[in-house]
Amino acid sequence: MKRQQNRQKRSRRTSYIIAEYTVKEGTHRDVIKNIGAGGLFIRTSRKVAEGQSIVLEFPLFRFDNTIKVSGTVVRADSNGFAVVFDKLLDVLQSKNGQLPDIVHEIDRST
Repeated sequence: MKRQQNRQKRSRRTSYIIAEYTVKEGTHRDVIKNIGAGGLFIRTSRKVAEGQSIVLEFPLFRFDNTIKVSGTVVRADSNGFAVVFDKLLDVLQSKNGQLPDIVHEIDRST
């Protein structure tokens, strides 16, 4: 029942963005699988405890401009963990049901 309550209620966009995040287990870098104005899901095999605070930093619209957000880990499983942001990311609010375009690691020039 608790898992169902923690499920996302806002639209999310599939993503492939490397994020750096800090939790009590340490500071790590893993891939954001999907993101929306209210939260995101990070794909990882790391064990991250539910209910803890998290600080994340990642590019969103341009690789040379990162954003830093804080939130709470609300769900964790063998594929990764979900985060609800402390404050909505207004820049990711959907307009007419459409989320704005975001960067993807596959688009990064080497």
